Amino acid sequence: MTGGSVRRQIVRFALPIFWGNLFQQLYNIVDSLVVGNFLGSDALAAVGSSGNIIFLLVGLFGGLFTGASVVISGYFGAQDHERMHTAIHTTVAFGLLAGVILSVVGVVISPTLLRWIGTPESVFPNSVLYFRIYFSGVVFVTLYNTATGILQAVGDSRHPLYYLIISSITNVVLDLLFVAVFHMGVDGAALATVISQAVSATLGFIRLIRSSSVYRVEPKKVRLNGPMLAKVLHMGVPAGLQNSIISIGNIFVQSGVNLFGATAMAGAGAYSKIEGFGFLPITAFALALTTFVSQNLGAGEYDRAKQGAHFGVITCMVMAESVALLIYLLAPQLLSLFGGDAAMIAIGVKDARTVTPFFFLMALTHSVAGILRGSGKAIVPMGVISICWCLVRVIYISLFSASFTDIAQVFAVYPITWSLSALVFLVFRFTIGWIPKPKTSSPATAPTESR
Repeated sequence: MTGGSVRRQIVRFALPIFWGNLFQQLYNIVDSLVVGNFLGSDALAAVGSSGNIIFLLVGLFGGLFTGASVVISGYFGAQDHERMHTAIHTTVAFGLLAGVILSVVGVVISPTLLRWIGTPESVFPNSVLYFRIYFSGVVFVTLYNTATGILQAVGDSRHPLYYLIISSITNVVLDLLFVAVFHMGVDGAALATVISQAVSATLGFIRLIRSSSVYRVEPKKVRLNGPMLAKVLHMGVPAGLQNSIISIGNIFVQSGVNLFGATAMAGAGAYSKIEGFGFLPITAFALALTTFVSQNLGAGEYDRAKQGAHFGVITCMVMAESVALLIYLLAPQLLSLFGGDAAMIAIGVKDARTVTPFFFLMALTHSVAGILRGSGKAIVPMGVISICWCLVRVIYISLFSASFTDIAQVFAVYPITWSLSALVFLVFRFTIGWIPKPKTSSPATAPTESR
């Protein structure tokens, strides 16, 4: 990504990520569609309310792999293949270890977390069952993220797309087989998800092990290298903490939704699946910008990195708001696909029409965070998002939820906090700047600042 048209390189890299995330969102939404239509609103509430807690744990390690990708792409841009190999094999070893730890922690603490957010008794048993099955196979999630991070770091976003397409088809088929044919409950939906994730992780590592390229993974060399792990953690811990801190804020928001009962949980949960489509361009461009900026700074291409950053932010905002407009207009029809009654659909529509007009602010925040991570300033977005998206949300829900008479008052916390973070990043842009000065060393070759 250090040569050729800036716009073409970013779009060419972002599009496969976009399509891959689209298929991933489709197989996420299938669980809710099948459960809502075959098992009812209570089961839909159990599955729909799981996202924030799952992301609390999975997001921590996902951020760490983002850090690994920054390190690997920096070495790749600098053509330092020896250190790149060390970074790759350290990342794989860490992925295995993280998956085992996350699986044990998730299975053990799921009931406690569900109690903490006030999950209604009618939903609680199914929620625990879904969580425990999901986390029993979460090692496949970390391994897939490992493989994807390595491939994207060297500019290959196409193969992760292929694996997600296959995984998505697998999930759809197994969801229908387990729930509609074998008449399993939410355990069938969870099992289908675990198996499909195992498929994508396996395909990713087959690609890495059989590759003849410089990023080939050799199983005998998979081990933790202390100094390299420290560098990966230095870049990844801020991103991981940022993800988990966002989830903590969202869990508080979920507790505010739970006060309105199982129907509200089902409606908000169903909308959250639809909202995932609005995240597609945001995620794609944020990842593309991280890799683009990291590789170009590694190669000493400061002006090119700056040009790509500005193009990526504007494009991300326009695309996010375009998707948001479609969701806003089609919300009733989309929510009706999940089954449920008119009350559930009405709550989902209210959620959609409260937050979608402000998607461009969320896009600005995520894309700038991607730029800053790629330039070695991972602590900055962690600090801004931790305060705006976690602390402010926690304070808002804690102080005012008892007096809420309309669930739209809960949903309003999202545009409020997106506005705050966007304002801070714009001030940062016109004071310090998103891209470091040319004399600043690249993040992979010198010490760096670590909804």
